[in-house]
This record gives sequence, structure tokens and C-alpha cells, in this order.
Amino acid sequence: MENVIELLKKSGAMLEGHFLLSSGRHSNQYFQCAKLLQYPQMAEKAFTHVVNNLKEDIKAGKLKIDIVTGPAMGGIIAAWEVARQLSLPAIFTERDENGIMSVRRGFAIKEGQNILIVEDVVTTGKSSMECAKALMEKGAVISALACVVDRRTDEAQSIQWPFYPAIKLAANNWDVNNCELCKQGIPAVKPGSRII
Repeated sequence: MENVIELLKKSGAMLEGHFLLSSGRHSNQYFQCAKLLQYPQMAEKAFTHVVNNLKEDIKAGKLKIDIVTGPAMGGIIAAWEVARQLSLPAIFTERDENGIMSVRRGFAIKEGQNILIVEDVVTTGKSSMECAKALMEKGAVISALACVVDRRTDEAQSIQWPFYPAIKLAANNWDVNNCELCKQGIPAVKPGSRII
């Protein structure tokens, strides 16, 4: 069975250069997980270990999940795949006309429903926190967070829920004012969808 790093490489999802991340930080590496998730068989393999861990914790009574949710855009396919493997419904949050992460499209959240948030990549956790806020405003309880790539630095804010990354990869990322690549005059590109 292929491991996640092999899947990222095989799909062309690991990019090298100077990137402006959706978190606003800069990096010399970008994980374009959409390139991996476009292949259903690779998406399934990437999340198999995560889903097995989730199932073990559910069976042990450590975790309860009613719905799987992903923040648009990157989390939509990721959440759908995890939900498929768990035989649960999948929904997504998205930005409204004011740029606020919201529950839309008629998705209903019942008071007290337990939700797993699934992302493609976690750098600072900003999208996850925005997604969680929108869900909790509807009465949801956030059970856990899962992702394909955890690229947080050691200084990053800790995740407040049980966290299930498929892989942890050390990737440089800098505040824009301390970016090593900006200091070298290398222009940054923004491959993600969030307007910064």
C-alpha cells in the first residue's frame, strides 16, 4: 500500500517554489491536495489510516461523529471521502458575500450534533477555526479535526480537538515580514482559492 508522501508525489501535489498560503504566510512548499484528491483511489488510500483511527476511537467511545464537514474549497472532497468511508453524511461550509465562513445551501445542523471537520492542509488552522465557528453558531459540537497534510510549525497554535492528520510534513512557512524568499527577491505565487 502506498503511503501518503508517495501519493502526494505521484499525483504532483507537492510543489516547490515561493508561495503565498491561504493563511497569509509564505512558504517554499505548497501542497495542492486537489491534485491528489482528483483521483478517487488515491483519496481513499490517503485517508485509510485516518479513518481506521477514527473508527477505533468511535468504537472505544472516545469520539462521536454525526456529520463530516469540510471548509470550501480544499475541504470539500476531503470531507466527502472521509464521510464515504465512515458511511456518514458530508456537508461543507463556504464564504458568504462578506467573506464570512457560513453554513449555506440548505444544510441543516441540529443542536448538539457531533461534527468532524476535514481539511486538505492545516498550516495555522485558520480555515478550520472559521468552519468550527460557523458550525457552533448553529449548535454543533466539534468532535475532531482531520486532514491530509499537517504542515504546522512547532510554534503554531495547538489544535483544540482530537487531531487526525494523514501525514505530518515539516515545511518552512514564514510571516510575510520575515519571509526568507522575499528577502532574496523571489516573487511569491498564490495557488490557493482564498482571497487574502
